Amino acid sequence: MKKLALISALLITFGLIGTSFAQVQVQSGTWSANYQTSGYTLDKNEGDRSVTIQVDFPEPFDQKPDIVLGVTMLDASTQTNIRYNVSPMSVSRDGFSIKIATWSDAKIFSISGYWMAHAKKKGKMH
Repeated sequence: MKKLALISALLITFGLIGTSFAQVQVQSGTWSANYQTSGYTLDKNEGDRSVTIQVDFPEPFDQKPDIVLGVTMLDASTQTNIRYNVSPMSVSRDGFSIKIATWSDAKIFSISGYWMAHAKKKGKMH
């Protein structure tokens, strides 16, 4: 019984050590869009409207990363419902684009947030 407990403890320890050395590439930054952004129509008219922002990574990733987006500021009309969707698009090792959309009668004057990209380094197992 003691041998089984010792072997189990060793396997768990080596497993934790192995995962703690798995290397991950992480980069992050901020984004924003407003009436000065090329093609910005989120504050105009009605219906489906969107604008796209390009993000280039400071350093290319070894493989295509996963993207996490967050919204930290939103300036919108109080006369209508607030509707927005922020999505990563066209993700590559070199960068991605952020699509910001609204619809119906919503009017967004400006919006900003953060992004984080993360990927395991090529050849590393977890």
